[in-house]
Amino acid sequence: MHPTNIVLLQFHAEHDNLTHDKELRDGLSVVLRMGRTLWLANDETVSLERLTLEETDSTGRTSFTRDHRQYRLHDFLRLPLPPHGETPADINEVDIEGLACDSKYLWLTGSHSLRRKQPRHDDSVKKAHKRLCSVSADGNRYLIARIPFVEDDEQPGTSTLIRETGRKGRMRTAAMLRGDEHGNELTILLAADPHFGPFLAIPGKDNGFDIEGIAVVGKNLLLGLRGPVLRGWAAIVEIAPVDDAEAGWLRLGPVDADGQLLRKHFLDLGGLGIRDLCVQGDDLLILAGPTMALDGPVYVYRWVGGALAQRDAVVSADRLERVLALPYGAGVDHPEGIALFHDKSGASDELMVVYDAASPGRQIGESTVLADVFALPRSKKRKG
Repeated sequence: MHPTNIVLLQFHAEHDNLTHDKELRDGLSVVLRMGRTLWLANDETVSLERLTLEETDSTGRTSFTRDHRQYRLHDFLRLPLPPHGETPADINEVDIEGLACDSKYLWLTGSHSLRRKQPRHDDSVKKAHKRLCSVSADGNRYLIARIPFVEDDEQPGTSTLIRETGRKGRMRTAAMLRGDEHGNELTILLAADPHFGPFLAIPGKDNGFDIEGIAVVGKNLLLGLRGPVLRGWAAIVEIAPVDDAEAGWLRLGPVDADGQLLRKHFLDLGGLGIRDLCVQGDDLLILAGPTMALDGPVYVYRWVGGALAQRDAVVSADRLERVLALPYGAGVDHPEGIALFHDKSGASDELMVVYDAASPGRQIGESTVLADVFALPRSKKRKG
């Protein structure tokens, strides 16, 4: 599958260098388009990045971005850990793995996953064994949050984030699901869940609990799980965060009239986990890829009517459409984030894809990286 369009993501060189050996453009994990605004994040940071989309070039096949602005999450949310540890290179990352929006808020989620150390190529056997036994929790990863957005007065037609806005009684405020560096209300709820509880203590890349996708459906949030994949079935967790009595915090509200705090949807993705979610009308687009540290395969599925699900669901393979097979490299160019991206006429939907481990061929100059746009086939299962 070849892209129909290319987008040049041009970051400011000052913000692109995370540390001496890490660049922002190397590991993009999410993308969201809101009009002319593109929101992106690197999963090893504690910030969101805003770019402004320009018109395409004369061929109509390349779009440009400009005006990189960085938003530090600590300016909006009460994250449990500071941006850095003992050194600037020690980033207390959020591991941002999902972005979505409604008419008022930008929503985001961290992975909620544990991390296991990797052996280094020059380690002794003893040291390699020790590293593989080392499992840690990055406290900022336990994040489900919303931040209000408004039109940017300095950049008409673009959005900017704000901690609070509105009038008394109709205030919109930044807030996050109540928790601390050890977990939040979601992990407390899931600890007793028979499907997911046993996997909370397993690192994400070991098929442990790992959120990698968020979608807003009405007042509810859909959270796509990279893991666990249970006997080949991937999972989506549905919750309904509501305002807590204390400003700046959210709590779990009921997802239905019966007062349940959680819905669970299982999908047969052929053993793959969920790497991102995107609402397309009444449907749900699902970026599916390996749960483990593998290059591929990577597909985009369409769950027709998935955004309308009103109860727990078990979705067999014959109810899903495989709409795209995405390219990936050997150790590089892993598709990580998707967003709807209308074509120039606005007549049909396209899908924008950003990549983790960007290859040298995808990088331009000091701080620019290429994203791909693919044409989305129409649904074969939806009548009309």
